Amino acid sequence: MAIFDRFELIPAIDLKGGKVVRLLQGDMNRATVYGDDPATVARGFEAAGARMIHVVDLDGAIAGEPRNTAAVSRIRAATRCAIDVSGGIRTVEAARQIFDAGADRIAIGSAAFLDPSMLVELCRLFADRVFGSLDVRGGRLAIKGWVETTPLTLDEAAAIFKRAGVAAIIYTDIARDGTTSGIDCIQHERLARQSAMPVIASGGIATLDDIRNLRARFDCGVVGAITGRALYEGRFTLAEALAAAQ
Repeated sequence: MAIFDRFELIPAIDLKGGKVVRLLQGDMNRATVYGDDPATVARGFEAAGARMIHVVDLDGAIAGEPRNTAAVSRIRAATRCAIDVSGGIRTVEAARQIFDAGADRIAIGSAAFLDPSMLVELCRLFADRVFGSLDVRGGRLAIKGWVETTPLTLDEAAAIFKRAGVAAIIYTDIARDGTTSGIDCIQHERLARQSAMPVIASGGIATLDDIRNLRARFDCGVVGAITGRALYEGRFTLAEALAAAQ
């Protein structure tokens, strides 16, 4: 599958203790559990027509190393969808571990700024299989499971990813994440234009119009959108979301 041959609507599976959860504004203490079996959720996404699934190891993001690798393996065994995994991947060895578990792509956040040379090495070793995660709170970059904020601005962080050669940027507005309050389409378009990189939007999608408005910016470089809570709470079905994305 070409990564960006069309606008990609990507359902999310966030893992905490092996269970499927969603956080509110990135707060690990404000988690809602939506299922005990990530593989079953993944099969449902594939049956509805998803081509890619975004998997987040929340425990790993806090610990600084993968903690839900077994769940990633179960998701891989359950579906033929492309799998993108993030959370706790801060060494080349951790990246290999996640790829060995069945991930097609990885998303790097904290490690890109804690050890930029490692990001360059990952992009060299796994060309076109590394995404960059830009998680922003109040205009500043958040790292280590969103519990720390750095002085880096959005544009400075994007420039680090561009120099390293990531395949795309996943941009999350933490204040909107898990709130279904709507997404700032203009900001995602601005980032795509400013960075001249493909951008995947994440955080706050509430309606099918949010998806349509992002899809309308495909030619500007907004190539996809990740949705989680709105799906799990039944604001729309995945089939409806996928239709809105086309």
